[in-house]
Amino acid sequence: MNSQNDSRNQPWWRGGVIYQVYPRSFQDSNGDGIGDLAGITQRLDHIAALGVDAIWISPFFKSPMKDFGYDVSDYCDVDPMFGTLGDFKTLLARAHALGLKVMIDQVLSHCSDQHPWFVESRASRDNPKADWFVWADARHDGTPPNNWLSIFGGSAWQWDTRRRQYYLHNFLSSQPDLNFHNPEVQDALLATVKFWLELGVDGYRLDAINFCFHDAALRDNPGRGVPLVEDPSAPSSNPYSWQHHRYDKSQPEALGFLRRLRKLVDQYDDTTMVGEIGDEAGLTMMADYTGGSDKLHMAYCFTLLGALHSAPFLHDVIDQFQRVAGDGWPCWALSNHDVARVSTRWGGEHPDPRLLRLAAAFQMSLRGTICLYQGEELGLPEASIAFEDLQDPYGISMWPELKGRDGCRTPMPWATEAPHAGFSTAPRCWLPVPPEHRPLAVDRQQGNASSLLSYFTQLLHWRRDQPALWQGDMDLLPMDEQVLAFVRTARDQHLLCAFNFSDAPATLVLPADWSSARLLEGSGLKGARIEGAAIVFEPWGGLFLQA
Repeated sequence: MNSQNDSRNQPWWRGGVIYQVYPRSFQDSNGDGIGDLAGITQRLDHIAALGVDAIWISPFFKSPMKDFGYDVSDYCDVDPMFGTLGDFKTLLARAHALGLKVMIDQVLSHCSDQHPWFVESRASRDNPKADWFVWADARHDGTPPNNWLSIFGGSAWQWDTRRRQYYLHNFLSSQPDLNFHNPEVQDALLATVKFWLELGVDGYRLDAINFCFHDAALRDNPGRGVPLVEDPSAPSSNPYSWQHHRYDKSQPEALGFLRRLRKLVDQYDDTTMVGEIGDEAGLTMMADYTGGSDKLHMAYCFTLLGALHSAPFLHDVIDQFQRVAGDGWPCWALSNHDVARVSTRWGGEHPDPRLLRLAAAFQMSLRGTICLYQGEELGLPEASIAFEDLQDPYGISMWPELKGRDGCRTPMPWATEAPHAGFSTAPRCWLPVPPEHRPLAVDRQQGNASSLLSYFTQLLHWRRDQPALWQGDMDLLPMDEQVLAFVRTARDQHLLCAFNFSDAPATLVLPADWSSARLLEGSGLKGARIEGAAIVFEPWGGLFLQA
């Protein structure tokens, strides 16, 4: 620890690659069918071999698991399901020995209704924690105080008979929202952040960070009707997307709390934070939440976590962010534990392997930090889970139009022929291993030079040697219907990155100052060549040129 506010922070995260681990599904070490911390430690060599810089571990704190750990009942202890605090310390030490940073998932905007804070708060209207949560009286007809909706369905207000008031929950009714307008709440949460920093964690992924503050006047959100464009965080079949969420989240007061959080985290050397932003103005908020070097280090939104992936769409996303970014810093993900896997979202039922390679090369070429979700390196498709096997409360309540998030959370396949593909020795796992995942298991792909796992490993290690990709500026070439192209520039390197995001051949005329550029080998990306003053692409082909 460095007690000075200007800590000796090395910006390892800036342009780095973070690997997300969903602990329930990574590796089960004790045969109960659920992944755990010791299992993660057992598999850290796999992550380190890929060539990433850090791991982000989804929540492992004590929890009743109504939302699989995103409903925390004790911020400073490990749930027995995942092991012990000692297991976490072992994981931390092993990761550090392998050169991996460790980031943990902090859920600050809400907690479990079984957390002692909420148990006390709901007991009466005059106890010491009475206003630690968002309580409000009913309207004169007994209905909720306003029209705010829960992402998981229905009103965002739950009636409590003890206080004869409603409390706010943006997610499950068992996940009450904390009242950030109360400074004591902020102080208590900062103390939990400090607890893990003292243990030696290297950073945080901050869940739903733009949900921390609500409009104190509880004004109604304006309606917008069924949206014309699908929002990956809340599709049109969910009425949550029928509102403009002007008052229930994304309030300006959040920036003040983020400054307090940054001041604390910066007291510890080489630490970082990435925030999740779920908002229709996500790209702008990424810039707002990370600009100025006094709030979050980086942030991501859901813009690249939907189905759209045409060259014009991707060009527009990059252009939008660059116009508002200033000195803000993005974190780019194509998959995570909340959305269908990119293999299926972008590739359909039978994804073209060339598309998966192109998507990886595109992601690794973006200006920002990169986040990979476990199993992306294997090309796992979204799993189809039978209704009787569903675990996700979101999927259960929204079935059949929305099947929830279980399809991207199935166990990691390690060994093709082993029980549960090497994930567990239990008779039954918390989610089944899909049969279509077995041929994609790590043992089948490892050592196979033509496998997607080998490609990811080659690409990640190659990227480390390209300063333009992890620290360079970025300039888009003009929009093209098929080809996305941009230039990355660092002091010692000048790269042109070009990707044919279509299933048809394409041609791109080279800019005049690139006519003598040479093909940069080593990335593993194929399907394009230089012919005269143009690049000729095969379907889903791409290349890197160096001036």
